[in-house]
Amino acid sequence: MLRRTIYVVLVAAVAAFAVYWWLTAPTAVALPAPTRGPDLANGQELFNAGGCSSCHAVPNQSDRLRLGGGLALGSPFGTFYAPNISPDPTDGIGRWSEADFVNAVTRGVSPQGTHYFPAFPYTSYHIAEVDDVRDLFAYLKTLPPVSGRVRDHDLPFPFNIRRNVGIWKLLFMDVGPFVPAATQSAQWNRGAYLVNGFGHCAECHSPRNVLGGLISSQRFAGGPNPEGEGWVPNITQKGIGDWSEKDIADFLETGDMPEGDSASGAMRPVIKNLAQLKPEDRAAMAAYLKSLPPVDGPTPPKRKEAGG
Repeated sequence: MLRRTIYVVLVAAVAAFAVYWWLTAPTAVALPAPTRGPDLANGQELFNAGGCSSCHAVPNQSDRLRLGGGLALGSPFGTFYAPNISPDPTDGIGRWSEADFVNAVTRGVSPQGTHYFPAFPYTSYHIAEVDDVRDLFAYLKTLPPVSGRVRDHDLPFPFNIRRNVGIWKLLFMDVGPFVPAATQSAQWNRGAYLVNGFGHCAECHSPRNVLGGLISSQRFAGGPNPEGEGWVPNITQKGIGDWSEKDIADFLETGDMPEGDSASGAMRPVIKNLAQLKPEDRAAMAAYLKSLPPVDGPTPPKRKEAGG
């Protein structure tokens, strides 16, 4: 009887592991043939919209195009370190194929066939058009190679098991292309594409659940800083309802708020990137953000009184 029980338990364990292995398998996509040649100007625009240098530029130096990585990104699950995405063939992405890059950006799958952790915001980038991702890759290849391999992430068990990210993706990642809204203008759709895709604004401006997934009902409604310090503001009309489209566009260029304050913290390098965009793209982002309905977000903690 005991032998039979052990046998049943072993069979059940093997079956459970097989299901886990199947559910968590990284899924890459086949790359369609290009419809045109690379557009470097578009790639640069998307590089700036995505704020790639904010995370991937080498810390503590002034050149935002030296993408050697190394920035530490704190989280409730441990510390992530932004990788080297310069064209260096040894330490960066210099040997990557176009398909490698597209799958990394839109599916969170590495050239080795493993999951990237969602500190890399492919959960937003997945809506990007393949030709746009190709353009971004072509632009990155024009930047200077930077040698130096970034250290491994500092994550405790079980968060360091990449295979588990497959379950996370099943729960929180809706894979699909951007679908323009037929009832909206071309400007609004462009703004929606940039804000929700390369701009990945929701990744910081939305609260997350205990597993790190965005709470979709409070998208853009602000919440605790994912890096653990401070509070990210509500950017729906609940938070910036007094701002005009021009106010929003001006803020994306200068970091100056209509009431006189200025962007601070992690938003400052974001503004530095967005300031490089074409004015019409900032205007499109502003038009989309102004259209967001008011959404109540989490309640920010009360500030301590001076001397309290």
